[in-house]
Amino acid sequence: MTESDVSTRLPAICRSCFSWHESLPSADGARCPRCGSPRVSTHPEIRSLSIAHIDCDAFYATVEKRDNPELLSKPVIVGGGKRGVVSAACYVARTYGIRSAMPMFKALKACPHAVVIKPDMQKYSRIGKQIRELMQSVTPLVEPISIDEAFLDLGGTERLHHAPPAETLCRLVARIEAEIGVTASIGLSYNKFLAKVASDLDKPRGFAAIGREDARAFLRDRPVTTIWGVGKSLHEKLRRDGIETVGHLQGMEEDALIRRYGSIGTRLARFAQGRDDRKVDPQSETKSVSCETTFSEDLRTLDQLDPILWRLAEELSGRLKTKALSGRTIVLKLKTADFKQISRQVHQSGPTQMADTLYRAGRRLLERELDGRAFRLIGIGVSDLADPDGADLPDLADPGLGRRRKVEHAMDAVRAKLGQKAITKGRGFKQEMEKQGVSSRLPEAEDGPD
Repeated sequence: MTESDVSTRLPAICRSCFSWHESLPSADGARCPRCGSPRVSTHPEIRSLSIAHIDCDAFYATVEKRDNPELLSKPVIVGGGKRGVVSAACYVARTYGIRSAMPMFKALKACPHAVVIKPDMQKYSRIGKQIRELMQSVTPLVEPISIDEAFLDLGGTERLHHAPPAETLCRLVARIEAEIGVTASIGLSYNKFLAKVASDLDKPRGFAAIGREDARAFLRDRPVTTIWGVGKSLHEKLRRDGIETVGHLQGMEEDALIRRYGSIGTRLARFAQGRDDRKVDPQSETKSVSCETTFSEDLRTLDQLDPILWRLAEELSGRLKTKALSGRTIVLKLKTADFKQISRQVHQSGPTQMADTLYRAGRRLLERELDGRAFRLIGIGVSDLADPDGADLPDLADPGLGRRRKVEHAMDAVRAKLGQKAITKGRGFKQEMEKQGVSSRLPEAEDGPD
């Protein structure tokens, strides 16, 4: 619950001066008796809860505003061109109804004067790593969820930090804001599911807690989509069955939910009761890595799509090498002009992280789909991830693999020393000419989600 949910007097922490108060009004308007700040957080269990979810506020847009103070008061959208989607929108832009994953043309129609900035994933990754290092300075139990959010388990850290987890978290986000220039919100609870829900309750620069005593009551009237895994199709099925809120699930038996909805019935039943036994796992593995791009105009032919696929394969290879990962399954993603999504995949005999291998497999998958249809997006990714030690081993069925691997490693070495554009293969020349203005057909790339 947020600070305004109850009008009783509760234990509280000031998020400005970090002072504790044994009894403060929980209603809006309460101020810290020590420093006068209104940033006071209260909850009956605030001293004992230790599972947190920290989520940076409009991360990409906040970074861009940090780096260009002239943008501070302006609506900023980070995303692709007119045919792309919104990756992030600042809170000014959100007042116009703009949200993540919205088609860019709709966002610009809602706010024509918005400042649109192309994503700089290398910069965001670098800053995200700095934030993660600060998180790991307060607890080793940090489980990243994405570039700008993570779960933290601060159980047992009170003796180390001489403070309850709530205070340690407040000091942490203050340090992130002061040292990195990015704001974040805290969700605090006794399990991961509720901590994630709580972090969305009081954005930006917020703090919200959900305790054991109030969890069921808090969840009762919330939409069933609050529960992870309830996507569009399952939501529609639940709605047809008369299940609109979490409270409707609270009155149902787990076995009945499993019979009706399959294995996700277990999650529906347990999360509805505020139960989540998953641990914060710092070793939680990335399940896939991908890159994609949306075109400024629809493309149809292999001649048009091939150089884009190569560039994405190189970008994906670079990300895999940076992350020390390889993958056995190569996935091609396409989206038609009428927004139909197509996904095709091929399983390799062994894991790979080579751009050449990714490209060759992706091209074979692409050729099968070229039947005259127009496409607005292409992407390539890998799953079935593994460490890189066993990647791209010699293969009798592909005697040229060893030579291609040596060439690629040599190119990587040159790029590491002289920059990413220092050397490229012939199939990339067309792309470079177009970038220099010889042709405007080839779009810039956007990173897909990990």
